[in-house]
Amino acid sequence: MFETLDIFKTAHAVAKHAAQRQTVVAANVANADTPGFKARDVVSFEMAMRGAETNTEIRATRLSHISSSSAQSFAKTVVDQSSENSPNGNSVSIETEMLKSIEAERQHSRAMTVYQTSMGILRTSLGRGR
Repeated sequence: MFETLDIFKTAHAVAKHAAQRQTVVAANVANADTPGFKARDVVSFEMAMRGAETNTEIRATRLSHISSSSAQSFAKTVVDQSSENSPNGNSVSIETEMLKSIEAERQHSRAMTVYQTSMGILRTSLGRGR
């Protein structure tokens, strides 16, 4: 029953997007000294949702083509063009990656707050309190 409420679907999608961004940021930090490595980022949640609304996301042609976990992933990873290259060709800036990590953590925290608040409202409306 609760899986069909849009507020919970949206909170789940935002939290999943934040987790995907945190994964990409971690990979960038891990490759900060790799020559020629280009920093990556995840398309913003708003842009990902616009893509989902226009049906431009990846679709499986058969069940075994794409696993269900990756088929539900709508956040596209792109090369971050805003970064300057160091002399060895690496474009990762630790300071920028830390800021991206903080943004992802805040996005996840907001999603969890929305989820918890919605659960409280739902429980109250059912007369069960918190």
